[in-house]
Amino acid sequence: MLDRRELKEIASMEGGYFVSLYLNVDPMFNPKGDYMVHFKNMMKNTMDSLDKAVYKVVKDDLEKIEKYVTSNKRIFKKGLALISSTATSFWKEYNMNVPVKNELIIDKTPYTKPLMDILDNYQRFAVLLVDKESARIFIVHLGEIVEYGEVHTPDIPGKHKKGGWFALSQNHYERHIDYHIGMHLKDVVEKVDAFISGEYIGRLVIGGSEEAVSMVKGMLHKTVLDKVIGTVRIEMFAKNDEVLRKVEPVISAYEKKKEEETVERLISKAMKSENAVLGLDNVINALQEQRVMKLVFVKDYKANGYNCSACGYMSVQKIDSCPFCKGKMEAVDYMVDLAGEKAIQQSALIEVVSESKKLMDAGGIGAFLRF
Repeated sequence: MLDRRELKEIASMEGGYFVSLYLNVDPMFNPKGDYMVHFKNMMKNTMDSLDKAVYKVVKDDLEKIEKYVTSNKRIFKKGLALISSTATSFWKEYNMNVPVKNELIIDKTPYTKPLMDILDNYQRFAVLLVDKESARIFIVHLGEIVEYGEVHTPDIPGKHKKGGWFALSQNHYERHIDYHIGMHLKDVVEKVDAFISGEYIGRLVIGGSEEAVSMVKGMLHKTVLDKVIGTVRIEMFAKNDEVLRKVEPVISAYEKKKEEETVERLISKAMKSENAVLGLDNVINALQEQRVMKLVFVKDYKANGYNCSACGYMSVQKIDSCPFCKGKMEAVDYMVDLAGEKAIQQSALIEVVSESKKLMDAGGIGAFLRF
């Protein structure tokens, strides 16, 4: 999982040359495994243009990266990032659930900006699992879960059922227990507050027994409470994959709501001509002018069109030759895939909406524009 502190440490590394590869391997935008063609072209162009002395230094890194890409195809998700430096014995790989722009950068420091951009643009969720004497904290990001820490208060006394003097002092003893539980939860709340602000967490899900969840919600600071999107019943000893399975419906419901808000905002801004467009033709025109900031389309939306085999120019209208390079225009049935790939190459964000009748009625695809 991407970690901001780790990326800052990587970005500050020196001591030789670093080869940083970013490859869009998303099947949606590579219906025929086209990413291998892009990868080989990047490798060839890089090796042809590199200074001979630099190539000699990074040759092993390039070979290591090529071997990794060609031998691990089955494990790829949507975006792949590899950073290698033989000189410093450094290797890092990120196999991510978000596509990235194709880039191959060779420099004296690692190239981490695309990874930092993902952290900034794709929401991270915290999960707090709590009971009256312990707590566990997780981060969920792009379909992955990592446990980050635990808070445990082992000396909270338990209730007893003895009679006599103990029975007479039962009320006092229960107040004693409540005091310890309150101190434990206060400690949990303080740690969660610091964790959420330090890790740039967007939203929070709380899990545990109904009583413990209710108590901790009542103690959260307003800034943290406002980030809570739901609660779930989870046992404290649950494994990471079970925690993820329990919180995924809460996160999915939240993301569905955000999708609906995005579509509403897109249609509203497009209707007012406020840096937004709707429909494939308008989107393609904006992409040709490199104006797209965020591309939004319905997952099942498909469209036909024409694509220049030489320079990649796209058109919804039938034309025989490209108006820019005079290359041959070929009929294609995956125009949305090509639009998404071009948007990614222009460092635009992509939002694929699971379903939206409103957006389908408005053309199935739209974009927020930079200008």
